[in-house]
Amino acid sequence: MSATPVRRTIKPLTTRLLGTVLAVAALGAPADAAARARRAAAAPATVTVDYSINLAGLPIGTARLAGSFERDRYLMDVSATLTGLVGAITGGKGSARASGNFSVAPQPAAFSIATHTASSGIAVRMALAHGNVVQAEITPPLVDMQDRVPVTAAHKRGIMDPVSALLMPAQGRGELLDPANCNRTLPVFDGATRFNVVLSYAETRPVQKPGYVGPVLVCTARYQAVAGHRPDRPGVKFMEDNREMSVWLAPVEGTRALIPLRISVLTTIGTNIIEATRWTQGAAETAGASVAQASLPAQ
Repeated sequence: MSATPVRRTIKPLTTRLLGTVLAVAALGAPADAAARARRAAAAPATVTVDYSINLAGLPIGTARLAGSFERDRYLMDVSATLTGLVGAITGGKGSARASGNFSVAPQPAAFSIATHTASSGIAVRMALAHGNVVQAEITPPLVDMQDRVPVTAAHKRGIMDPVSALLMPAQGRGELLDPANCNRTLPVFDGATRFNVVLSYAETRPVQKPGYVGPVLVCTARYQAVAGHRPDRPGVKFMEDNREMSVWLAPVEGTRALIPLRISVLTTIGTNIIEATRWTQGAAETAGASVAQASLPAQ
C-alpha cells in the first residue's frame, strides 16, 4: 500500500512571515538575505499538541506535548492534569521531559518525570548514554516487593524512556506514512519497570483536527512485561492479554518523525482515549529553541 501525501490546510504563520521578511531583505541586501536563510534553515522544527483525556466516554483531563527537533536532536515536554470530579478528588497532575538524539530510534540522554496527587507524589530522574541508563533515582524509593521481577543491568541497556517512546522516527529513507513505520518494538524503561510496546500496522486513515488535516498511520499495540513488574497482579495479566490498544501517528512537518495524534487503551473500567484537540507547528509554547542535554549530579 503506497503512502498518501500529507496535505495541510493551515500553514504555520511563522513560515509566511519568514518568507515575507526574506523577500523584502533580498531587494536591498542579498548577503543579509542569505544569512537569514541559513539561520532559518538551522532553526528547530517545533510542534505543540493539546489532547483531551476521556475514560469510558467521560472527560477526565487534558494533556499537552511540546517538542523541539533540531537536526538529529530532540527535546520533548509532556504534561497532564486531571479535571472535573476526578481532578477534584485526586488532585492528579504530572509533567515529564526527555531529550536526546534520534535517527532510526530515539537515543535518550536525560529523562525526568514528577506526578502528584492530593495524597502522594513520585519523581524519577535518569541520565543515559546511547540509550543505556548510567544513573537513576526515584523519590520516594520503591517499596521492596518479594514478588517483583528483578530489574538487572541488562534491562537498562538499549532502552527508551516513556516520553522518548512517543517519538517515532521514520525507518530508512521511505515515506513518512509508509505502513512499515508502524512495525516496531519499543523497549521502554520508566525507572522502575521494563516493558515492550509492540506496534503493528493496521490501516491508514484521513483525519481532520484543528491545525492538522491529512492521513495518519493507525498502529495496533501490545504490551509485554519484562522486569520490575509483579507477574501475579491482575492488572499485569490484563494488559498482557489486552488486544484493544492502538495509536494514530502523524508526521511532524520539517522532520523525519511521527508523534501520536490519538492513543486508545482498554482498561478494566473502560477505554481510555487520549486524542488531539489542537495541533500547532512552530508555536512559541514549545520547550525551547535549542535542545538541552541534562544529567544527574554525581552521587
